[in-house]
Amino acid sequence: MTLIHHLDSSTNLCVTNLLYNVGARDESEHKTGFAHLFEHLMFGGSINIPSFDTPLQKASGENNAFTNNDITNYYITLPAENIETALWLESDRMLRLDFSEKSLSTQKGVVIEEFKQRYLNQPYGDAWLHLRPLAYTTHPYKWATIGKEISHVENAELSDVISFFETYYNPSNAILCIAGNIEFKKAIELTEKWFGDIPSGKKNPNTYLQEPINSNRKEKTIEADVPQKSIYMAFHMVERTHPLYYAFDLLTDMLSRSESSRFTKILIKDKAYFNQLEAYVTGDIDAGLFVIEGTLTENTSFEMAENGILEIIRDLSENGFNNAELEKVKNKALTSNLFGKTSVLNKAMSLCYGYNIGHVNLINDETQIIKSITMNDIKTICETYLLKMNHIVLKYQPKQ
Repeated sequence: MTLIHHLDSSTNLCVTNLLYNVGARDESEHKTGFAHLFEHLMFGGSINIPSFDTPLQKASGENNAFTNNDITNYYITLPAENIETALWLESDRMLRLDFSEKSLSTQKGVVIEEFKQRYLNQPYGDAWLHLRPLAYTTHPYKWATIGKEISHVENAELSDVISFFETYYNPSNAILCIAGNIEFKKAIELTEKWFGDIPSGKKNPNTYLQEPINSNRKEKTIEADVPQKSIYMAFHMVERTHPLYYAFDLLTDMLSRSESSRFTKILIKDKAYFNQLEAYVTGDIDAGLFVIEGTLTENTSFEMAENGILEIIRDLSENGFNNAELEKVKNKALTSNLFGKTSVLNKAMSLCYGYNIGHVNLINDETQIIKSITMNDIKTICETYLLKMNHIVLKYQPKQ
């Protein structure tokens, strides 16, 4: 197991952040939603500790977790003097969960209810259930973290769950960061004490079929019980470690994150094509998506909306922007980056994530990377990635 230590003597807290190198992309296409289901199962108790939260609460701690297409991440925050409680809890559930039909049935019910509430029973909630299979035909990003369909979780058997655990939940496939008011020597001692005798297992090789280059526009229209017409445009972009990744991220700010952004000024205020319009990146480790989504005003056609977006991107590609515009979004990104470093938990998460993608010092290098982005970088991504018709368009049409 990889251990990362970060000393922060300015706080009375300690954090454990345990990143498992497994996400939705590691599932079988016919058994999806397992990584997310397993996140829930990890709080169901282990062989020696039937209630995960009870001893943690007694130690004045709190915890949570998240899963995405690439990783599953668990974190605990508690007073520094109680750090051993966190390591005891994490090591015991890594060693062996208390697998039972009852626990599996309970957590399947929780996940199925979440699937219904968040993805099926609210307007536009199923957007990513349509977007991903449109955007990806080969790479396992073609299904959402929640899974392709409810039946995959409903039909999950105990043997499937145990196999998933034995494959991915082991020290070789985990990165642990202990951060806060704790010395390095103590962190080493406690890690060896609680994790040293757990069988190492095998590391996830992270080998996936990569998405072939696509130069065709794909479109899908859905008639649904939604209040307004809505459009989603998704463009294939670069992987997380690519030098241009941060240029894409800055471009989302330039397009939509302020009252002076291009989308807000031109398409919402001046032309009144949209009620709401935003851009963002999915941030995946492998090549992800640059996404633009918005709700249309009553008299705006889908053609007008799409052309309006592409016209702004084309203008950036041909004419660029002024330096003040770039510096504004850079300063905003740098401020956000700096603010994130004030939290010992954020630092622990960043250190684990950086190591997982092969750049453990990313938390320190990000500032210089952001500063180095140029006007030519923005023009390049507009011309090379956003104007080559390598995108998909998902349209929501209200039922008449």
